[in-house]
Amino acid sequence: MDWISFAIVIALLLTSAFFSASETALTGASRASMMRLAKQGSTQAGVVASLMTMRERMIGTLLLGNNIANIGASALATGVFTAWFGDLGVLYATGVMTVLVVIFAEVLPKTIAINAPDRLSLLVAAPVKLLSLLMGPVLTIIEGVVRLLTRMLGIRIGANQPILSPTERLRGAVDLIHHEGGVEKQDRDMLGGLLDLRELQVSDVMVHRTEMVTINADLPPEDLVREVLASEYTRIPLWRDKPENIIGVLHAKDLLRAIRASDGDTSKIDASAIALPPWFVPEMRSVSEQLKAFRRRKTHFALVVDEYGEVEGMVTLEDILEEIVGDISDEHDDVVAGVRVQPDGSVVVDGSVPIRDLNRAMDWHLPDEEATTVAGLVIHEARSIPERGQSFTFHDFRFRVLRRERNRITALRIGPLPRESETPEKRRRAGTAF
Repeated sequence: MDWISFAIVIALLLTSAFFSASETALTGASRASMMRLAKQGSTQAGVVASLMTMRERMIGTLLLGNNIANIGASALATGVFTAWFGDLGVLYATGVMTVLVVIFAEVLPKTIAINAPDRLSLLVAAPVKLLSLLMGPVLTIIEGVVRLLTRMLGIRIGANQPILSPTERLRGAVDLIHHEGGVEKQDRDMLGGLLDLRELQVSDVMVHRTEMVTINADLPPEDLVREVLASEYTRIPLWRDKPENIIGVLHAKDLLRAIRASDGDTSKIDASAIALPPWFVPEMRSVSEQLKAFRRRKTHFALVVDEYGEVEGMVTLEDILEEIVGDISDEHDDVVAGVRVQPDGSVVVDGSVPIRDLNRAMDWHLPDEEATTVAGLVIHEARSIPERGQSFTFHDFRFRVLRRERNRITALRIGPLPRESETPEKRRRAGTAF
């Protein structure tokens, strides 16, 4: 009779181990993976996904089954030990069952499950689903009692909201997978750039008017053609009277067609007549909206204006795509245009380099909320336009102004501060010139 009782105890411990492993697997399984597998035709993944949608019922089933198995095993073991050792049998049963339950019914199965939650959840989904249906009436009563108690305690079920938005949680998942080695840096940056499109404005990715290549529409046709052919760009804004007065955008292909139509006589070409009308967009528009606008108009060039209608720069489809894929360069180019890595680990940066590009290239985290370019960040932190040779320390980096032209910072040297030098004294001085 005792052997039968022991066999039942072992069976109950195995049942408890099943419920423990199922709880860990089903709560730790990736919902995204299950949805993906379900779309690919996996029946088990569909069952797991359905269990995740009724998480309360699933947890209740697992906990109820686990506790019934543990209590039953402990009760049987206590009866056997009491028959053998009398009153001391209760103590022996408590010690033995505690060890067996903790090791074989809790820690071991949960450790196994946490190493492969997705795979194990596919195996246990069907029996857990069946048990949840069989225990339905009992679980309904338990859920009613729990809801009544939580209402009496003033706790609202489902009232808690996630700390982060879905976008930020997705970004965190990408960073975590990259940290674990599952995603390369380049792929992480591409996914991060895609998520950033809605948060960026056109002014963050545009080419500023000081960097634009424009041509005076009133130049003699021969000179205008010469400048267009000498330029590396295919679309060039034309201005009249003053550089800010853009009257059209000349496409190099349209110019070549006009030259061919005139049998090579460039003096007959009227550039303003073949130029396309300019398309002006506000600098406050989000980059994602501008991308949609490019697709609707089937073009990829626009001029950016501020709230007063003044031209601030230009934006192209390539500018937006580079926010996702990064700069396209060959093996002879710098990491980013305008960024030159030095042997000592610092970088020499043009002042016009966007902070986002520098962060992506060097895997830094300089803030870009208050300024778009590196020079803008230094001016914002210094609260002045620094002189050549001035140095600053902020955000755990040292900035040294190498060149300044009039009111523009054109070159800086930037390097991270050594970790061992970050004393409280230096942190108090951060952001001040020295």
